[in-house]
Amino acid sequence: MSGLVIIGASYAGVQAGISAREKGYQAPIRIVADETHLPYQRPPLSKGFLSGSVAHSNLILRGDDYFKARGIELVLGHRAVSLDRDAGRVELQGGDPFAFDQLLIATGSRARQLTVPGHARDGIVYLRTLDDAVNLKPRLEAANEIVIIGGGFIGLEVAATAAKAGKKVVLIEAASRLLERAVSPLISQFLLNIHLAHGVDIRFNQSVVGIEGTSAVHDVICSDAARVRGDLVVAGIGGIANDELASAAGIGCANGVDVDEFGRTGVPNIFAAGDCSNHHSIFAGRRVRLESVQNATDQGNAAGAAIAGKPEPYVSVPRFWSDQYDVKLQIVGLSAPNDTAVIRGAIDDGRFSVFYYRGPKLMAVDSINRPGDQMIARRLIAASLSPTPEQAADGSFDLKKMEAVG
Repeated sequence: MSGLVIIGASYAGVQAGISAREKGYQAPIRIVADETHLPYQRPPLSKGFLSGSVAHSNLILRGDDYFKARGIELVLGHRAVSLDRDAGRVELQGGDPFAFDQLLIATGSRARQLTVPGHARDGIVYLRTLDDAVNLKPRLEAANEIVIIGGGFIGLEVAATAAKAGKKVVLIEAASRLLERAVSPLISQFLLNIHLAHGVDIRFNQSVVGIEGTSAVHDVICSDAARVRGDLVVAGIGGIANDELASAAGIGCANGVDVDEFGRTGVPNIFAAGDCSNHHSIFAGRRVRLESVQNATDQGNAAGAAIAGKPEPYVSVPRFWSDQYDVKLQIVGLSAPNDTAVIRGAIDDGRFSVFYYRGPKLMAVDSINRPGDQMIARRLIAASLSPTPEQAADGSFDLKKMEAVG
């Protein structure tokens, strides 16, 4: 038997292989990845690794012995360049092709690149992979003035790391607030205040139209003609699904590989999971492509179970988190669109949550330094239980009572 070939040593790819084996899949399993590193954790790259509090060795997700003990072969440093779905074969760059009976595409996403004049200058960096972080770390330590393009999670986390290290930081954001597509205006404003208090200069409603300069010093040219000087530019302007292999093979893609609740594509023996895939979310009521550890791990788990012939649908509540300074932002559910939002806790204390509703239904909860709210909200949303907005806003109301009612 040719067995299962997994393209990508991501959270989704690793979990799918483990899940398939644990569910009784007996045929060979190979995980093919273009990176040479053992599978590693990505969230610490923009925080602990850059600051030096997390060592390279502590990033490893699973050791080589772990995979060997489960009969999972790691084929590292080989990029999959094409797949023949009819012949059941994956072509590798610099290696022999692999035949497969089942295939999982877990190729993740890549950093969106700048295209403005001057975008290829030295000292303009991105952060998506371990190699990116290894490249960025010494540059960040040596830099004095840092320009960050993009006020998303990556940009804000790098800004926090740099500001804590005493660097001068200017962040340029094209939207009118931080994390505009992910959180409410209230959370955006809270994070803005935290960054401003740490000396970060944030420019809203500005796009970058060019990058000029000499040697390692750059002038980032904004749409209002302002010039922002920096000796390091970090671009965090979003991610693009790595779905080209699937698309070239005639597998349905639309901002990621189209999959069902079991990770199945339109081709019976080909699956996809993680950042490179999109699925219909029962929590959003539409198809979504999510970039989070939770989504990748849980979706990989579902795909692995289906590959082993023991399908379990992916119905996990989406979760996200971000650490900035001493602030832990946690998100459960998908808040957009919503028509009601109420606050639980005290904003001035830096410990509060925002509960989002669509009609009477609780859709999502954003929390600042209130992990207890997150644990309860996760269970409530999964069980389709909704406290009223008045109950959610009332700090004396015990949300656990809702579980008992359910």
